[in-house]
Amino acid sequence: MKKATAPKSSKYTAREPNAQGFIDYTDREHHTWQRLIERQLGVLPGRACDEYMRGLALLDLPRERIPQLEEISRVLRRETGWEVARVPALIGFETFFGLLAERKFPVATFIRTPEEFDYLQEPDIFHEIFGHCAMLTNPAFANFTEKYGQLGLSASPKERAYLARLYWFTVEFGLLKSENGLRIYGGGILSSPRETLYALSSEPEHFDFSPLCALRTPYRIDIVQPIYYVLNNLQQLQNLTEIDLMAKVHEAIELGLFEPRFPPKSAA
Repeated sequence: MKKATAPKSSKYTAREPNAQGFIDYTDREHHTWQRLIERQLGVLPGRACDEYMRGLALLDLPRERIPQLEEISRVLRRETGWEVARVPALIGFETFFGLLAERKFPVATFIRTPEEFDYLQEPDIFHEIFGHCAMLTNPAFANFTEKYGQLGLSASPKERAYLARLYWFTVEFGLLKSENGLRIYGGGILSSPRETLYALSSEPEHFDFSPLCALRTPYRIDIVQPIYYVLNNLQQLQNLTEIDLMAKVHEAIELGLFEPRFPPKSAA
């Protein structure tokens, strides 16, 4: 959950709109978007879940330019009552959870530099829009994301740390069963060509989704994931909005974390 961290300094600055709400990106920035989207569109067919591909068709993202946020919000409002909200490069917990609770998905209006074309730790506009917004056209996914924001607003710092793991293994790095095998719905995978190919390979471990297990599973943001949790269907996310999820968080806290399946960062 890379957005929900204490604000830190960033070398990126979110772009400001003009008086008409229009963000005037440079030709270089548009070209970076075009390279990113065309590369990722080349690897997603047969790997992204049907719900994502339907959402992507609804968004009808331009290839040759960075879309304006209102273009995205117009579709999301129609489909699920969501919209996107312009935020700085990094935001804090309260802002992150508060926006989600209001069905607003935070988008930092900068795009990575060519020097960080393949990977950057901060979520840029490509990751947020291409990775996440298509899934927000799906009611179950949209409802779960709203519920997550509501829970986070009232959670303690320790509870939020556990909730972050649930978000990580669903919204960011979730997989889904289909008639044709595993498919991807997590935005952290869908916006990364390397992780798209890796996540569906035989190299990582795949486990049936359990909210309790996801809450107890450590992760690192700077490596491909050693394990993924797999939903039977997106209704499982809707089901999470209808149970006492904080009781699961407290159970996870009581049981503690699983042993990490990756080396410490200092030893990596």
